[in-house]
Amino acid sequence: MLEEIGLRVVTQFSGDGTWNEVLLSTQVKLNLIHCYRSMNYICRHMEETYGIPWLEFNFFGPTHIAESLRAIARRFDETIQAKAEAVIARYQSQSEAVIAKYRPRLEGKRVMLMVGGLRPRHVIPAFRDLGMEVIGTGYEFGHGDDYKRTTEYIDDGTLIYDDVSGYEFEEFAKKLKPDLIAAGIKEKYVFQKMALPFRQMHSWDYSGPYHGYDGFAVFARDMDLALNSPTWGLVQAPWKS
Repeated sequence: MLEEIGLRVVTQFSGDGTWNEVLLSTQVKLNLIHCYRSMNYICRHMEETYGIPWLEFNFFGPTHIAESLRAIARRFDETIQAKAEAVIARYQSQSEAVIAKYRPRLEGKRVMLMVGGLRPRHVIPAFRDLGMEVIGTGYEFGHGDDYKRTTEYIDDGTLIYDDVSGYEFEEFAKKLKPDLIAAGIKEKYVFQKMALPFRQMHSWDYSGPYHGYDGFAVFARDMDLALNSPTWGLVQAPWKS
């Protein structure tokens, strides 16, 4: 998408980067962070040392994809801004079709998140685009600035937990009674035994990707598969039987 709006992506940290790209990274006009917790240190260093500004963006869910593309484009000239609007318009019908298909099946469903990296806040807009409500979220290794940024995404009354233990997370779920738990592999089995729909949010393990316009369609499908599977009506926790 960055190339579609007319930008030249010089280097990619860290999974797809090459040594030659790293050597060119001091010549860029802007650094973009998708996973804030892992890369904000190097971006701050490059800002202090080379004067390169940086921006956190979010490509989860069409609403925030559009907002992020516009925020990125504003750092450049009117040509880039016009191309960003064209890209947003080009993908609008695709996003609307996904929402029209899945939102009636997911509207009003309540979600509790416990995911690593950026997802405790970044995936919230994708749920919201589908009419779902995130009622709890948190980090295992989050810092103060992570929580400050998270408050910009959540609704009033959303529970935020820090470095929650397995027992605490289970007790929160019993109190809040979510329709879906979206977390990592460690949390999967206890909630499935509780007959609670679960989605493994480290999407590259089982499915995905979830980011970008194409990824939003995969995200919506996976949430529907998790929530509306008929198997949940056949499962009962041993302690309830």
